[in-house]
Amino acid sequence: MTIVRDIMSSDVKVCAPHAPVTEAAKIMRDVNCGSVPVCEGKKVVGMITDRDIVITCVAEEKDCKTVHCHDCMTSDVITCSPDLDIHECARMMSEHQIRRIPVVENGEMVGICSIGDLATVNIHVNEAGEALSHISEQIH
Repeated sequence: MTIVRDIMSSDVKVCAPHAPVTEAAKIMRDVNCGSVPVCEGKKVVGMITDRDIVITCVAEEKDCKTVHCHDCMTSDVITCSPDLDIHECARMMSEHQIRRIPVVENGEMVGICSIGDLATVNIHVNEAGEALSHISEQIH
């Protein structure tokens, strides 16, 4: 059985709740991803996405240097345990329509698992593809 700990990334860039959204955007640019965990210390308190920044800040013509991550992040974050089976992780991503899931142990973030991490395990390519297709579906 392959578990999340076996495939997750443990070197995760995060931003603080009071950081300007420009900091989160720079992390997304540097890491080439569309979301960043928002943490107080090692505790996940939110996730901020490129879409959050565009809708809350750019589209409203606000100054991106003065809007903070906590102003536009999602605070109801879906997380998983590092000991979770990767099949279950793929199911959770599909069910909640998310591409990246913070991995939390004893209340502290220890990594992140992405849809790409699931796809690197050959036997799980179909599951990752299925999860991604569900994630990409529009909700009506």
